[in-house]
Amino acid sequence: MATPRHFLQLKDLVRDELDYLFARTRIIKTRFKTYQRYWPLQDRTLVMIFEKASTRTRLSFEAGMHQLGGSAIYLNTRDSQLGRGEPVEDAAQVISRMSDIVMIRTFEQEIIERFASHSRVPVINGLTNEYHPCQILADIFTFIEHRGPIQGKTVAWIGDSNNVCNTWLQAAEIFDFNVHVSTPPGYEVEAERAGLYGTDHFEQFADPMDAARNADLVTTDVWTSMGFEAENEERLRDFADWQVDAEMMRAAKPDAVFMHCLPAHRGEEVAAEVIDGTQSVVWDEAENRLHVQKALMEFLLLGRVND
Repeated sequence: MATPRHFLQLKDLVRDELDYLFARTRIIKTRFKTYQRYWPLQDRTLVMIFEKASTRTRLSFEAGMHQLGGSAIYLNTRDSQLGRGEPVEDAAQVISRMSDIVMIRTFEQEIIERFASHSRVPVINGLTNEYHPCQILADIFTFIEHRGPIQGKTVAWIGDSNNVCNTWLQAAEIFDFNVHVSTPPGYEVEAERAGLYGTDHFEQFADPMDAARNADLVTTDVWTSMGFEAENEERLRDFADWQVDAEMMRAAKPDAVFMHCLPAHRGEEVAAEVIDGTQSVVWDEAENRLHVQKALMEFLLLGRVND
């Protein structure tokens, strides 16, 4: 049996494969928008395993699999033997014998890596503490739609150096663009955790206004990620000066776009006038999770297709 391809972090695919995914996404999205039925994954089954709550991840994967002609099964670890201590390796052996592809949204990256190492089918990272590769696929595709190639551009990340930030840093090395990161003291990027081995595409700034200056894309995320709720009050104080507001967007290029992976807290990490303003592309960004993930599932199950 051939070894399955997994998508556990962005760099699991090379630049050429990611460029192919974006091209396929454009085709698949056009078919969706023009009501053309496209069922390449008919009779295939996606199992979605959630240890962390989700809106966009569940909806985009479940709807996406149905739109490709397949079916999707939702498993929450609270409602399965995984939540009662069944070894991840045993669950992988069983689940992968009863399905064609698996998406997991969990805590430590180690959990999904252990699952994938014992899976007979492709495994997709729907989010871990360390990485969120499907989100960055959608973000880059959205930038390409609105502004063209991202190579040579500057992305300003304002806020916590979390899983989304880590994945932006991987993307910069793959696609040859720059990331300016500004975090409060004590929340800086951890190079090893980010899987970052070079600094040619990454620069840290103490002042968020400096990070945003002349950026092509300004992006942020909630100040308190899932699993860090106990730190919420402390984080609200620490991040108070790291809100993306109209002044910060004026420091970026005039045609800069704003992104946020959602859910957003207006008045905290982003001002309402920014996320609801003319430079915001967050709703296209959210929708594109659906389309890039359809292209990803098609690629992992069928390889490159030419139709």
